[in-house]
Amino acid sequence: MPNYIEPLFRPPSEANSLIFQITIGCSQNRCTFCGMYKGKPFRLKPLDEVLAEIDSMPAAYRSQVNRVFLADGDALVYPFDRLIRILDHLSLTFPQLTRVGSYASPASLTGKTIDELAALRQKKLRIVYFGLESGDDATLAAINKGFSADEMAEQALKARTAGMKISVTAILGLAGRDRSLCHAQATAAWVNGVNPEYFSLLTLFHRHNDDFIRTLRQCTRGELLLEARELLSCLNPEKTILRSNHVSNFLNLAGTYPKDRLRLVAEVDTAIVYARSIPRYADAPPEYAEEYY
Repeated sequence: MPNYIEPLFRPPSEANSLIFQITIGCSQNRCTFCGMYKGKPFRLKPLDEVLAEIDSMPAAYRSQVNRVFLADGDALVYPFDRLIRILDHLSLTFPQLTRVGSYASPASLTGKTIDELAALRQKKLRIVYFGLESGDDATLAAINKGFSADEMAEQALKARTAGMKISVTAILGLAGRDRSLCHAQATAAWVNGVNPEYFSLLTLFHRHNDDFIRTLRQCTRGELLLEARELLSCLNPEKTILRSNHVSNFLNLAGTYPKDRLRLVAEVDTAIVYARSIPRYADAPPEYAEEYY
């Protein structure tokens, strides 16, 4: 069975996927807002160990696996030739396998050519989860992302050119009050230019990132709703599925752009009116936090 080194994370859409941890931690573990892997120094899990964990899955279970997720935070950084070996072994072991997914940082995409990404897709690595965080360069610099919005767009478009699906995430409240609307507008413009298949919103929350949050004038719930409304109003991609179903979100949204644009904006308008009707609710920052490790 897989030997997981906790904590282990996966996107909400990979809830039913079998997870194999081929890297430990995140190769880009310096973003100031993120506390996911702060206690895990980055390293590659040896190929032989990964293949052995795949082989350890019970034979009776193998025909039930149709999706696999490769963890940790940046599995695409794994060297190309060894990643091909892993994907081949997954297909050989799980005859009903239809899709493999992984997180992908701009750094790991920079390290792969279009031809290499296309070859990985042919081996069933069909979707990558890309943490944009913000389309606003000032916000990206403040969180120490290490790449500009244009540089990240170039890498995301490279993956799309290779035939991979892209699921992009951005974080409401990441810029604080001072750049809230700039963050919303620039993020929408980025998504409009890249046209990812999926776009998800999270909300900034406390998880081993208190030093960063103290640098912000943190958005209240009311300001976060206004930020979300601005972002949704400016969004106009060709065809993108939008979700805000992360546990950090206090307003869940689901729809497809451009078809559901007006409905989604109207849902946020309704939420704004409701939030303002509750004494002190709209004027306070959200309280969600995680301190599990």
